[in-house]
Amino acid sequence: MGIVTSMPLRERPLARLSYVGSGGVSQTELLALLIGGPQQLETAQALVQRFGDALPNALTEELSAIPGIGAVTAARIQAALELGRRFAHAQSDEPYQIRAPADAAHLLVPYIGGEEQECFAVLYLDTRNRVLDQAILYRGTLNSTLVRPAEVYRGAVRRNAASIVVGHNHPSSVVAASPEDYALTRNLVKAGKLLELELIDHLIVSRHAWLSLRQDHEECWQTP
Repeated sequence: MGIVTSMPLRERPLARLSYVGSGGVSQTELLALLIGGPQQLETAQALVQRFGDALPNALTEELSAIPGIGAVTAARIQAALELGRRFAHAQSDEPYQIRAPADAAHLLVPYIGGEEQECFAVLYLDTRNRVLDQAILYRGTLNSTLVRPAEVYRGAVRRNAASIVVGHNHPSSVVAASPEDYALTRNLVKAGKLLELELIDHLIVSRHAWLSLRQDHEECWQTP
């Protein structure tokens, strides 16, 4: 018998959601509603203890490793988190526009900043630097030889984008650029010029910080 089955009906997550609304229930209770079953609260507590604020970045296999969570429940949790993320970024009038590096960081930090492994992401922009789409292209240890410019720009061509912003995270939380980061940026700038697709910036992000290589090392854009 789980905790929830021993609770008065009015104190169970489903009843509390009805009484006080979604804003009045805890994160654990919201997760319990997604999980369901007699052990829903215990499983939700285990999730919060294991991942904390990094839960939106948890991989399917990491979620499934928690007792009481199988592949279906893990997928349900990830779907709910992704919906929340998309609605949070939705713009009522105009699509999100990149006017400065901070605007790109506003998207990339929550998107990949908390990942426990390196990720390489692309923001696809229209002629007014409005975001058409975003995608994670690579996961794992990255270097300039693994990230292929053809693959980076293929998505831009398919989306009829005018330019892109790329970003990758440093799980160490140190956002200093390495020689490999500069080399990758120069390669992408050169490839973009051939395709008439501009690389606007390359950001390095962590959970709470970011660095613009355009600001830090403008020389990468001064390619012949």
